[in-house]
Amino acid sequence: MPDTPHLDQIQLPQDLKNRDMNFIKSVASELRDEVIDAVSVTGGHLGAGLGVVELTVALHHVFDTPDDILIWDVGHQCYPHKVLTGRRDRIRTLRQGGGLSGFTKRSESEYDPFGAAHASTSISAGLGFAIGRDLKNQPDRKVIAVIGDGSMSAGMAYEAMNNAGALKSNMIVILNDNDMSIAPPVGAMSHYFARQVSSKSYNRMRKLGKGVAQALGVEHHARKAEEYLRGMAMGGTLFEEMGFRYIGPIDGHDLDQLVKVLRNVRDVVEGPVLIHAVTQKGKGYTPAEEAADKYHGVSKFNVVTGEQQKSKPSAPSYTSVFATALTQLAETDDKICAITAAMPGGTGVDKFAKAYPERAFDVGIAEQHAVTFAAGLAAEGLKPFAAIYSTFLQRGYDQVVHDVAIQSLPVRFAIDRAGLVGGDGQTHAGSFDIGYLGALPKMVLMAASDEAELANMVATAAAIDDRPSAFRYPRGEGVGAALPDHPQPLEIGKGRIVREGSVVAVLSFGARLAEVLKSADELAEYGLSPTVADARFAKPLDEELILDLVNQHDVLITIEEGARGGFGAFVLQMLAEKGVLDRGLKIRTLTLPDVFQDQDSPYQMYETAKLNAKHVTATVLDALGRDSEAARALA
Repeated sequence: MPDTPHLDQIQLPQDLKNRDMNFIKSVASELRDEVIDAVSVTGGHLGAGLGVVELTVALHHVFDTPDDILIWDVGHQCYPHKVLTGRRDRIRTLRQGGGLSGFTKRSESEYDPFGAAHASTSISAGLGFAIGRDLKNQPDRKVIAVIGDGSMSAGMAYEAMNNAGALKSNMIVILNDNDMSIAPPVGAMSHYFARQVSSKSYNRMRKLGKGVAQALGVEHHARKAEEYLRGMAMGGTLFEEMGFRYIGPIDGHDLDQLVKVLRNVRDVVEGPVLIHAVTQKGKGYTPAEEAADKYHGVSKFNVVTGEQQKSKPSAPSYTSVFATALTQLAETDDKICAITAAMPGGTGVDKFAKAYPERAFDVGIAEQHAVTFAAGLAAEGLKPFAAIYSTFLQRGYDQVVHDVAIQSLPVRFAIDRAGLVGGDGQTHAGSFDIGYLGALPKMVLMAASDEAELANMVATAAAIDDRPSAFRYPRGEGVGAALPDHPQPLEIGKGRIVREGSVVAVLSFGARLAEVLKSADELAEYGLSPTVADARFAKPLDEELILDLVNQHDVLITIEEGARGGFGAFVLQMLAEKGVLDRGLKIRTLTLPDVFQDQDSPYQMYETAKLNAKHVTATVLDALGRDSEAARALA
């Protein structure tokens, strides 16, 4: 009878204790296969997880999670961690409605002490845990933060390291280096140095030498000599200067080395320490190793061939429409530039970069810098387009206010992934940009109802040279609208009537327009013919259009793919100021619900949010007092 697979013997990390290294290596091999198979079914982030399989096993083998705190930065690499922490039976529900989150999540498991989905937060959170542990006098608990080299491009990581180095609290930072060339080649000599600087004998000698240097009054020179000698041999001087003990680089796939170094650091080294582990993204799965960028985030795929199952789009994506329109405009305007914060493919800036590489800038995971960098370009007379996902633009909001809006600089914000985003769930939803940008004086804020409108909004933003502007658009395919050969600027602050009707007016801001038109067809069955309008602008509002709608209709419905306090609130504010609400106008505002929605299919997420066609229909019928199954369903 065949032996039970080693991974089947692991229900929780405690089951990895007191196991020999052959068993641990077998677990790692089987865990890699499990992750590949699971993601082939669900889609998700594959390459990052495969790169940390050995590291994940080693961490749970050496440390006592969940008592010891283990924080994964971003969370792209947390799938192996989820398998080992009691969630293997649900791993094929990743990113599905009612299933596991694609990121770490406090409410999901005690082994997820801190939720993560945006980059560069792990060291800050880890330091908070470490200081909290110290204040509670629990010195034996360890705190480990795993951060990728890409996340080290964000200033927040260095702010945290600077603070941690000054506070000198015991914590371990593991730099998962899978891309950046910040270290010499990993080999026997590097392993030797890593073992030595984490060993008891080295640390005893270091402590003795420090005492002698203090007695002689030359401790500063002795410390500098040690740091720079080690820096020349192994790298890491930067981290040492920030107050961290630097250990590495080590091979992040060599379990023997990982376990030895982690044990040494656990038992010997005090204060903040950084372990530099070099890994390969996609390790152990040839298609992912050979195309790390394509296998960072994947759809369902064939494990044998690596072929991803992507449906053929019926219309171009909004992202590609933006990229094409911007590239086209740049042909005749050499002042147009494009900026992305580590998302060139996701935002379409990679297409612009192929045509105009000298005018395309990827600043890394640094949205704050991206915004102020764009402000500097604008102040110099250029036309910067900062293409940033809505959820990530939140990280640069102070810069949007202080460096762009107050100075009335014409930075153009191309806000991708506006609205709900499906499998990435609550942490990546673009829910709040309407409210937080619409609150800013002088901001021009647009939302595209289809791909043709988006192309024209790109041209509109390019033509605005006296103030900031932004245009938002959703993830995924357009609705099949014919694209203009030459996008033209829209008149600022002017909406449009899409369908003439009576009694009821529905005013849409953004990509819910297609659902509104479906609702209009449904309402015809009730003998109603609503007017449908596309607002185009949340700021400045088309006051003339809105006042005409309320004067000529009994009911006004607004709809948007954003949170409360956005477009609908702006409309209500204007109507209140005009005294229109005093006349008893029936008005309803349809927004995203006042919750953080979990992941699901995009359609189901909007169904849950009650922003699909049938919900518009039900809202209209309810406002008119019509008794209907749809109206009752809404309640």
